Amino acid sequence: MEIDRLWQLFHQPLKQFVINRTGDPIAADDIVQDAFIKIHLNIKTLKDNEKIKPWVYQITRNAIIDYYRRERSFEELPFNLPSNEDEEIEISSELASCMKPMIDQLPVKYREALTITELQGYTQAQLSLQLGISLSGAKSRVQRGRLKLKELLLACCHVDTDRLGHISDFHVVEKSTCCG
Repeated sequence: MEIDRLWQLFHQPLKQFVINRTGDPIAADDIVQDAFIKIHLNIKTLKDNEKIKPWVYQITRNAIIDYYRRERSFEELPFNLPSNEDEEIEISSELASCMKPMIDQLPVKYREALTITELQGYTQAQLSLQLGISLSGAKSRVQRGRLKLKELLLACCHVDTDRLGHISDFHVVEKSTCCG
């Protein structure tokens, strides 16, 4: 059966079917259009033309389900949502001011590795050349230095992180071991 003929036969009944299930005439137009796109793309898979009506309605039911899944995945946020950018910058700069003194407390080989890579911005490959060690040795040294720095940080500060592991807040627990 041709798609034009299917449109003539089923467009209005399907639209009413969707409106009855969603209560939204505007969404119904979109859902019916999506259903007809799927019908058009899959019409050759229909083996028995006598079963066209239940087939079309099943595709439409699936289109309604897809619509609700899409709608549920987007939560409407208020237009004037306050920005946390200033607070994030303040937290970052406060924490950064403690990092250099903490790095200075590390053993020389780790302090040197972190100063070169993290503070001066050189790559680990450049670090390996500068120190005359292998690249894997440089990577290990940076990684171990980061772990030791993390231990120092967690010994003196309570750190809150978001679900991605980014620092969202911190406060100093022991002033004597923190920041030099």
